[in-house]
Amino acid sequence: MWPVPWRTGRPWAFAAGDAGMSTAEYAVGTVAACALAAVLYKVVTSGAVSAALQGLIGRALNAPF
Repeated sequence: MWPVPWRTGRPWAFAAGDAGMSTAEYAVGTVAACALAAVLYKVVTSGAVSAALQGLIGRALNAPF
């Protein structure tokens, strides 16, 4: 049953539930995504991972057919 807005005092009460994120949730999600991107960038550009990726690509390019 739909809520009656004059009983609840909320004119937005016709909407059933919270369908989306608010601006604050978008901001927190954006900050979290940027932090994850920064951590991944640091990991991928580190010496050990960079050398491993270069070795993997080198082996893939020099693989016999």
